[in-house]
Amino acid sequence: MEIRTIKERIECSGAIICAKDTARILLLQKTDGKHSGRWVLPGGTNNEGENPFQGLQRELQEEIGTLPSFTKVIPLEKFVSKDMVFMFNTYFCIVEQEFCVITSQEHSGWGWFQLDRLPKPTHQGLEQSIRNKNT
Repeated sequence: MEIRTIKERIECSGAIICAKDTARILLLQKTDGKHSGRWVLPGGTNNEGENPFQGLQRELQEEIGTLPSFTKVIPLEKFVSKDMVFMFNTYFCIVEQEFCVITSQEHSGWGWFQLDRLPKPTHQGLEQSIRNKNT
């Protein structure tokens, strides 16, 4: 197996943002790229020099127009691809109540959803994370 250098690796962070008042999570619908049309967690690629949570904070500001006031943040998992090139850090973040989102050009929609009623198509990584947490 080929091991890539740190500069060739891609590390991302995403948040399952859950509103305490409704127990619904925030998802965004991608506009372009290989995940176009899919519903995804807010988040994205960490910049060089950022730790995963710093990258998440910056991405939230960019993607939803705000850095929510979290009442609790729990690091859930770190997915690492078999070739060790791609890593995705997932955080479970609790906010007191749902809020409105100002999306970036990367997304065409947003919404708050019950875990048992997610919109389709949902990103396969999100589906896998939810299955893992429910087993």
